[in-house]
Amino acid sequence: MTGSEVIPDVERRYQELVRDAERGGYHLNPDLSMTKGLIEGLLVNKGRYGYEACPCRLSFGMIDDDRDIICPCDYRDSDLSESGACYCGLYLTGEMIAAGTGAPAIPERRPSRSERKTKEVSATLKPGNLPYPVWRCKVCGYLAARDAPPEVCPICKAKKDRFEIFLS
Repeated sequence: MTGSEVIPDVERRYQELVRDAERGGYHLNPDLSMTKGLIEGLLVNKGRYGYEACPCRLSFGMIDDDRDIICPCDYRDSDLSESGACYCGLYLTGEMIAAGTGAPAIPERRPSRSERKTKEVSATLKPGNLPYPVWRCKVCGYLAARDAPPEVCPICKAKKDRFEIFLS
C-alpha cells in the first residue's frame, strides 16, 4: 500500500473507528487532524506489516511480537484510567474531552521484548496470582481483566462506578 492508496481509506477507517469506539464506551480524540494522522499511520502499518500496529511505537514487524500494540493496544485501558488518554492520543476519556485539554504526554508502559517473554513464562493464572484484577459489571455481568474498570461497560453502557472487583 503506497501513501496515495492510504489517504482515501483514512475517512472510511475513521468512521469505522468512531462507530466501534462509541459502541464500546470509548471516544476518539476530537482533534481530527491528529486523529486522522494516527489513522493514516495505522493504515500504513497495515500495508507494511499486515496489521494495524500503533504508529507511535516501534514495531518488530512480526505479529507474534507486536500483538500487544495492535490498535486498540493492550495498554489503552490502563492509559485511559490513569491519564485520560492512550499513549498515542487516539483515544481520550469523556472527562478529558469535556475538559478540552487534549491528550497529555503518556509514559510508555510497554515492556521490552525480553521483559515480555519473562512475564509470559512466569505468569500463572490462578485466583490470588492474577496479573490484573478482574472487574465485574454489576448490571450485566461483563468481566474485564485490567488495572481499573472500563469507563463505560461495552455491553450495557453502565458507568465505571457500577463495576466491582470479581477476582484479584
